[in-house]
Amino acid sequence: MSPNPSARKRVLIVEDDADIARLVQLHLEDIDCEADVVHDGAEGLERFQARPYALVVLDLMLPGMDGLALCRKLRESSDYVPILMLTARTSELDRVIGLESGADDYLTKPFSIPELQARIKALFRRVEALSSPRPTEQEQATLRHGDLLIDPLRHQVTLAGDRIDLTAREFALLLYFARHPGQVFSRSQLLDQVWGYNHDGYEHTVNTHINRLRAKIERDPANPRYIETVWGVGYRFAVPPC
Repeated sequence: MSPNPSARKRVLIVEDDADIARLVQLHLEDIDCEADVVHDGAEGLERFQARPYALVVLDLMLPGMDGLALCRKLRESSDYVPILMLTARTSELDRVIGLESGADDYLTKPFSIPELQARIKALFRRVEALSSPRPTEQEQATLRHGDLLIDPLRHQVTLAGDRIDLTAREFALLLYFARHPGQVFSRSQLLDQVWGYNHDGYEHTVNTHINRLRAKIERDPANPRYIETVWGVGYRFAVPPC
């Protein structure tokens, strides 16, 4: 039986390479998505403002308004829509800039179709989890570790009374750590638990987010009090002494 069209999620693909855009569009249909395709940033912004979308797949290199500028524009919307950025660039700086611009995840070209689908489904699951109308008492509870305060309901973090601005993925990572203090997680485990997928070779995604989290919540990121490196294993959340 074919899927109910009304249950399909609508996705906006902003990609100037027509072949890649069509390939992504075809394989999104395999996971019950209906995709609109545009080929430049200005048209992408216009389309985004004209109708609701469940996800934006955004190329970094676009004619006119590039992907970074468009990403920032999309984040000005009052409605949160996850953004998966596609990039041919491979340096960590490029990835960090994309994430800082508001992207929730990124995928480096060339990419495999199963991984593309896995990442998109993971983003959908995370959005659904965040919008769950009945969180448990434990899920609602505010977490306090030293002078770090994490409010899951409001998605707010404060450090010594000062508000810390985190992206959705940074918040999810910090919350997962804080709910499992002292437990050591490998990069592979964090990918699986926080990102919702696990692909060999993408542990650098975790490294990037850890570095950015430390820069925001640690007084001295080179000597972290909260997110510690366990050499040869991974990371753990260490509760600092009061």
